[in-house]
Amino acid sequence: MKEAQRLIIGVSGASGVVYGLRAFEALREIGVETHGVVSKAAEMTLRYETGHSPSEFSKYADYLYKMPDVGAPIASGSFKTLGMLIAPCSVRTMSEIASGVTSSLLTRAADVVLKERRRLVLMVRETPFHLGHLRTMVQLTQMGAIIMPPLPAFYAHPQTIEDIVDQSVGRALDMFGLDWDQTRRWGEDLTQGKRPAARTQPDKS
Repeated sequence: MKEAQRLIIGVSGASGVVYGLRAFEALREIGVETHGVVSKAAEMTLRYETGHSPSEFSKYADYLYKMPDVGAPIASGSFKTLGMLIAPCSVRTMSEIASGVTSSLLTRAADVVLKERRRLVLMVRETPFHLGHLRTMVQLTQMGAIIMPPLPAFYAHPQTIEDIVDQSVGRALDMFGLDWDQTRRWGEDLTQGKRPAARTQPDKS
């Protein structure tokens, strides 16, 4: 039997925990197995920003691990995954991953993804950046990570906050080769970017 696709989702305590929650929902919709690790700070931020309890993650994640659980499957490179998405990714989490000195399952799993040459996407939530932040991003990019702040895509004509969140989550999932039907695409769904009709070859019969 074909092995199920798996993706690790990390959720740090930065503002924008809804990106992580929506990623779990999206992956359930498209049939990808999720292995999640959510920090205590992320649980607090979820309550503050959305009013939801941490149990909301359990509704959509297939597997959830505690931050101290460094014996979890996602802490080992022999556990096959497509990679890891950290949504949102705090500057502290980003910096710890860059240092290679990991103190929790969240950053350990990210380190494993990098050493196994799998895809690591960091939806970094902070602004403005100082030089230290930028240098850390360069270092992580050189290590193989993708720095992908969740910036609004106004060309998609979002009507709600949910539209903005969905577009960012969908584009992040694109980095893993995963197609979610909530993602609006230039040249496909959006009429401004429609390709002209294909030229037909003249009939030579």
